[in-house]
Amino acid sequence: MMKMKSKLAAGLLGIFLGDFGIHKFYLGRTKTGLLYLAFCWTAIPAIIGFIEGVSYLLMSEENFQAKHGRRV
Repeated sequence: MMKMKSKLAAGLLGIFLGDFGIHKFYLGRTKTGLLYLAFCWTAIPAIIGFIEGVSYLLMSEENFQAKHGRRV
């Protein structure tokens, strides 16, 4: 069984809070979120987070859930 994650929430978190890795924490990728948080003082996580957020929003719901849905 898959636990549904919101594509809209992940996308918006990536766009607006991607420099802190909040979208990665939301998706259950804690280690990657910590890496974003460690480098939040640079512009790199913000740029990557913005790109990831837009890509989440443009991705089909089925592909998003297949890639980021969590098995329970």
